[in-house]
Amino acid sequence: MAKASKVYIFFNCDADKSEASMNIFYNHAVYKDTKTSRKNLWKKVKEEFGAERIQIAEENLKAVELAITEGDPVSASDFIQFGAIRAVDCY
Repeated sequence: MAKASKVYIFFNCDADKSEASMNIFYNHAVYKDTKTSRKNLWKKVKEEFGAERIQIAEENLKAVELAITEGDPVSASDFIQFGAIRAVDCY
């Protein structure tokens, strides 16, 4: 069996982060587990924040950036309201 690689998907969603509110056809970009792709995921999150489609407390912005660019991007979801990052294994 082939080794799985991980990709990340950013979703706009409701305040409860219900899976039903995460539309893959609205947010259809995937981000590989590479330095460049993680930077692009952070750029997407910053764009959504700047456009006020998601909310992040100012004091948590650096934590979100570090989780996405250097740590576990999924953990950044804990600081994001109306948005979530999910990981998917690809084979």
